[in-house]
Amino acid sequence: MADQIRYHEINYVPTKLVMPSRLIDSSSKAWVGLEQVLADIISFSGIKTNTALEFGVEFGYSTAALANYFTHVTGVDIFTGDHHAGYHGDIYEETRTRLSQFTNIDLIKMDYRDFILKEERRYDLIHVDIIHTFEDTYHCGLWSVEHSGCTIFHDTESFPDVKAAVAAVARRTGKKFYNYKKCNGLGIVL
Repeated sequence: MADQIRYHEINYVPTKLVMPSRLIDSSSKAWVGLEQVLADIISFSGIKTNTALEFGVEFGYSTAALANYFTHVTGVDIFTGDHHAGYHGDIYEETRTRLSQFTNIDLIKMDYRDFILKEERRYDLIHVDIIHTFEDTYHCGLWSVEHSGCTIFHDTESFPDVKAAVAAVARRTGKKFYNYKKCNGLGIVL
C-alpha cells in the first residue's frame, strides 16, 4: 500500500529541544530522543495541555514523557507486543509499576479498535504507536485526528506503511503532515 500513496510532507525542524524533568528507564531505544521535541510540538501546534491519549504504551517511556506536559494522560495498549515490536507476554503489571510515580497516567488494557468504538471525548494530543501496518495506522490515525488538536505518529521513517497511512489521513482530513525524520520518524498532523 505504501508505494501507491504519494507523500506530501513538510519537514519538521524543532526550534528547541527540551529534556523532560521526569522519565523512566527506556527498555527500548525506539522513542529515545523524541521526548526532547514534545515541548516544541506543543508550542508549534498551539494546543492546550490538559489531556493526552496514547495508543501503544508498551513499556511506558513515551507515556512518561507525555506525563511531563499534560495534566492527564491515558495510555491504551494490549500490553503483549506484536510482530513488529516483538512479543513480550503480558507486560501490563510491569508497565503499570514502571509508571507508578506518575499519578496523572491511567492505563487501559484494551485493543485500540475496541477503545475507539466507545470513546467520544476530544484530546489535546493523541500519540499513535501501534502495530505498524497501513490499515491499523490509518484506522486509528483517522479517528485520532478527528478527536484531537494534534496527532503524532511514531515510526514514519522506519515503516513506509506508517508514513503512507499518515499522509493518507492528513490528505483525507485536509490537515498538514509534518515529519520529524530523526529517531525513526515522528509524523505530526495538524
